[in-house]
Amino acid sequence: MSARPTPTPRQAGYPVRAVADRLGIPTATLRSWNRRYGIGPRQDRPGLHRLYTEADIAVLGRMLELIAAGASPAGAAAAARGPAVSLGDEDALLAAAFALDTPAVCDLLAHHVRIYGIIATWDRLCRPAFARIVARQLDGDGCVDVEHLLSWCIISTLHRTTPPLPVRAGAPLVLACTSGETHSLPLEVLRAALAEHGTGAQMLGADVPATALADTLARDRGTATVVLWSQQEATALSSAVRACAEAGAHVYVGGPGWDGLILPQPAIRLATLTDAVARLSAPGNS
Repeated sequence: MSARPTPTPRQAGYPVRAVADRLGIPTATLRSWNRRYGIGPRQDRPGLHRLYTEADIAVLGRMLELIAAGASPAGAAAAARGPAVSLGDEDALLAAAFALDTPAVCDLLAHHVRIYGIIATWDRLCRPAFARIVARQLDGDGCVDVEHLLSWCIISTLHRTTPPLPVRAGAPLVLACTSGETHSLPLEVLRAALAEHGTGAQMLGADVPATALADTLARDRGTATVVLWSQQEATALSSAVRACAEAGAHVYVGGPGWDGLILPQPAIRLATLTDAVARLSAPGNS
């Protein structure tokens, strides 16, 4: 017997067809994901067969699970390399928030947004988390700081994952809280959800006087659409609606502040985030 060592392959792994058969997807899909998202063998090894490792296959398996749950291939690829994030996993989010771990909260939110989108993140993750925080406050737990930290992390994450888009010339979309209203987070979420659907908006934020709304609408030529947010009845001001209507704008209102009021004409109530995005992303409203 020869004392020479047995030669080993230059690379260990699986060819693309074997991986495709194992995962049940076309080889063309694997090659496309490798080229677009860098999932799989490196592209900079000329003259060598591109073989998949077990680690590559594990990432691909996670990516397929995320796609089956509704994620886009791009979002699934980005998330598959990071920590696993389940739809509406508020326990993990609240654990990080109560630990005041801002980076962890932002990372969880960003992964959830990339996989499931803005609307699902707000409705299935953030709103339930806030409800549990409020319930603990009512039970005497001093956690207003946690509520504020989570709000800040959501806004920061939305700005990072879904930055503002340009507003369409001639038909601007303006988002504003009414005078005295400081709860601007829902408008931040709406702004991001609209951007995710390709619609830009001008964000004026919290506590916008009716005179400031009139000034904004006077600067924009064309027919504007305005969304007025009120969290409480005391800030559901008909003067804000009138100022926008007199400027020729289409007026929508959102928030629980308007619920017990007869809406002044011509305001239209937005019931949910999904409803708002559907209405405001329509041609002529974006």
